[in-house]
Amino acid sequence: QVQLVESGGGLVQPGGSLRLSCAASGTIFSINAMGWYRQAPGKQRELVASMPSIGKANYADSVKGRFTISRDNAKNTVNLQMNSLKPEDTAVYYCNGWIRTDWRPARDYWGQGTQVTVSS
Repeated sequence: QVQLVESGGGLVQPGGSLRLSCAASGTIFSINAMGWYRQAPGKQRELVASMPSIGKANYADSVKGRFTISRDNAKNTVNLQMNSLKPEDTAVYYCNGWIRTDWRPARDYWGQGTQVTVSS
């Protein structure tokens, strides 16, 4: 059993910053990519940022230059530093990980989501 637990959401004014954290726990053999998705009301879930176990991060165009994803492979954690937040960043943010629990191929796991609201 694998769990992804997010923290760090909340209410922030436009131009402000928030840091989201996600920790994976359970029976973990290895973790491939980890990342963050978001879903605003009435919209589809979209990729915000992702990072493979080795290599460069990938960002949605809408967050490039404002958000930074980081991973600690030893601790099975992924963080999202969000700066210069805009009202359009308001959404539920979900942590995602492609995780192997044994010899079988990796599958994706999701956190429960954390609300980020950007409003004055």
